[in-house]
Amino acid sequence: MGAKTGAFLRSVQGLIRGIQFGCAATVLALTSYFLATMANHGLDIDVHLRAVEGISGGITAYTLFTILILCCIPGQPFFSFIMMVVDVCCCGALIYVAIRNKNGANTCEGIVDTPYGKGDSNTNAVDNGHGGFTILPSLHHACKMETACLAVSIIGCVFFILSPFMEVVLVRHRKKEQRYGPSPANDYTSGSGRKPGFFASLRGKNGNTHPDADLMSNKLPEHTSPADVRDSYATEQTRVDNNTGAYGSYNPYNETPVGNTYSPPHAGAGGGNYNKYDMSFGQQQQDIAMGQYPQGGADHVYDRR
Repeated sequence: MGAKTGAFLRSVQGLIRGIQFGCAATVLALTSYFLATMANHGLDIDVHLRAVEGISGGITAYTLFTILILCCIPGQPFFSFIMMVVDVCCCGALIYVAIRNKNGANTCEGIVDTPYGKGDSNTNAVDNGHGGFTILPSLHHACKMETACLAVSIIGCVFFILSPFMEVVLVRHRKKEQRYGPSPANDYTSGSGRKPGFFASLRGKNGNTHPDADLMSNKLPEHTSPADVRDSYATEQTRVDNNTGAYGSYNPYNETPVGNTYSPPHAGAGGGNYNKYDMSFGQQQQDIAMGQYPQGGADHVYDRR
């Protein structure tokens, strides 16, 4: 949801910036035509017309810059604050452009006042004899061009009033997206979270680069599974008698024999040696249960197999 909202806000701001660029570019193009034809025919150029040319050119370049910022780092607080201030200045500048083109507010019929001078709308602009290769427009067409400059300057003013509010919305959305997960800080709304950059992930910035690091820090420990538990020995297998005697000592964890041989009672009259490695664990337990223990008082260890 956060990504869709961000895309929608950027689209709206992009549309506003596009209209601003179109308005400024229109004023720039028409004013440039006025200046080119007047300079080519040696006509007097009003200083206010030069000011309109500079203002429209600056706004055109600025709107291109804002579109680039919107594509790269939308809602960045520092740049957004600067753009909000410049937007207010551009709005005032376009008001000046509209005032300088106020003569285009009439019907452009009869006597009109244009950058080429006053006269009948059905006549062409008068050349002062300087000559030139450009074609001078009629005063009616010149008046219509002033009307176009007036209209787009007013439209540009309206959209330059709207753009600062959209910048505020973008900044708030960016800050909300930088908070991960619902919390009182973001009114319990979830954001997509901020992903670490490429170099930050290599350096291990901010401790853990895992996107769920904040949630994993509060995660409960996992329960022990049956596979993690060691099998317990039976009671008769884990019993250890440290007293020396007929019973001897039995340590199931020590596989190193204390004595390799002994003479059990059932070994025969000769009491031959009996190798305990030849005796299975079940036979050892059976001898113990029948009371047949090694003689001589020495400690012996039965190893389980």
